[in-house]
Amino acid sequence: MEIKFYLKMLQRRWWVVLITILVALNVALISAYFTKPIYKTSVRFSISPSATEMATGQETLDSLGTLDSRTIVQTFAEFLNSDRIYDETVKSMNLDPASLNDYTRTTVVLPDANILELTMQGYDPKLVALLANNTGLNAITHIKQLYKVYDINVLDPALVPTIPISPKPLQDAGVAALLGLVIGAALAISSEQIRLPLESYRQRASLDPVSMVLNHRYFVSRIDELIASNPSEAVSVGLVRLNNLRDLIDIMPQNVVQQLMRQVAATLLKELRGSDLVGRWNETTFSLLLPSTNETAAQRTMERIRLALDKPVTLENYGETIELDPCVSVSSYHAGDTTADVTERAEALLAPRRAPIEKTPR
Repeated sequence: MEIKFYLKMLQRRWWVVLITILVALNVALISAYFTKPIYKTSVRFSISPSATEMATGQETLDSLGTLDSRTIVQTFAEFLNSDRIYDETVKSMNLDPASLNDYTRTTVVLPDANILELTMQGYDPKLVALLANNTGLNAITHIKQLYKVYDINVLDPALVPTIPISPKPLQDAGVAALLGLVIGAALAISSEQIRLPLESYRQRASLDPVSMVLNHRYFVSRIDELIASNPSEAVSVGLVRLNNLRDLIDIMPQNVVQQLMRQVAATLLKELRGSDLVGRWNETTFSLLLPSTNETAAQRTMERIRLALDKPVTLENYGETIELDPCVSVSSYHAGDTTADVTERAEALLAPRRAPIEKTPR
């Protein structure tokens, strides 16, 4: 149930998720467009005992044993990482060191092998390959001057890279879309969780808590909206006063009043169309808003409602029967009328006795 609830939230707010994904995609693609590409290349070196420097087989075995302990390999890796050797290489290539501040290099020892890998990253693919190869050759020169019993040679020279490692528009767009989906879903669910309590509050604020139909203030505002949106439309307002409640409503228990008012509201709604509205005008009077209804049709509707409410009402939970003695009136909107004009005419026509509806004077 919880999952279905969240899925419904996402279904109602799908556009939030879509917009978030599109924004994330645009940010990723624009960022990729303006980001300077970075290239990476690597050169590998092999380390072995020097065949020319080994006088005996024992010396060869000893040198192999030293290689197994990894100390020589790690030492040679430090040569390749040396800042001094790198600076010498840059100087020999007549390059400006300041222009290479964003270039990086790392050396790793491959597992279970006497192989070193020097990796260089930077903006210029050709320069990256040259720096990697020349730094390696410079390091080999320094190593051979100090370690004559070992050979270090280039195994795989660095090649000029053709595909940048960053940015990767397609990969970045995929990650951005996924991130946008997650963030969009979170925003959609959060907005729905905020909206639902607000809608619930607005709905409660528009209803009369006893009868659960529109309260007086909200009912009047709906008349204002209807007249303002279409001044030429026929609109009628009806009032239904329950005369016998004037003496009973103050002495009846609140729960009895509530049940009675809700039964009356249900009867009114049953006699009306789906577009009609029911409100509670005051303690003993209900109000009806009949859009697209002229005065003659509204009079017929109100008379039908009066006859329906003229029957005794039985309170199901209390076994009591109450005579309501309803009387009704109706007033129609005419050009130039205000909401107050329409409702005041309906109130003036609300007779204190049961009688056929009088025609609204113009």
